[in-house]
Amino acid sequence: MNIAIVKYNAGNIRSVIYALDRLGYTAKITDNPALLASADKVIFPGVGEASTAMKYLRERGLDKVLIQLKQPILGICLGMQLMCKYSEERDTECLGIFDENVVRFSALVDGVRYKVPHMGWNGLTEMSGVLTKGLKENDYVYFVHSYFVELGAHTKAMTNYGTPFSAILESENYFATQFHPEKSGDVGEQILKNFLEL
Repeated sequence: MNIAIVKYNAGNIRSVIYALDRLGYTAKITDNPALLASADKVIFPGVGEASTAMKYLRERGLDKVLIQLKQPILGICLGMQLMCKYSEERDTECLGIFDENVVRFSALVDGVRYKVPHMGWNGLTEMSGVLTKGLKENDYVYFVHSYFVELGAHTKAMTNYGTPFSAILESENYFATQFHPEKSGDVGEQILKNFLEL
């Protein structure tokens, strides 16, 4: 299988490569539009800041490429947020694949203090869609993020950290996780496997 990982100066690509390797797959890291378009599967990972990442994508025309892909594409963490309509992080217009917005966690919700960034293991609830095949309600996955995607029409799993938010989005050939499946043990491997077997 020809798997392409989008190169756009957002960290965390190595851990995705290692996770794919554990599942018996190899992948190319590329920002070449032709290689992305010809891949069987595309993974759009990321750790970083929204406006800088979007600037890199636009400078290379990757913003236009990503919204035209017909094969399955998986956004991870920042990749998921960039697939949304708008991010509060530096007032950033994003790709608009999903209609949802990205907002910052509040450190105080109903008088309770929450650490921002949200970092650690949390359960998935209200699961539907294809990425969660074989998972159980409240299976745990690993998160590291200060911004979250609001609940919306494309939400296929949610998590609560002071406020409920989208943990998984799906729309047609586009899939995304706010958590890091590549760092989420057996549950994360099952999610990656589900994506790769689409």
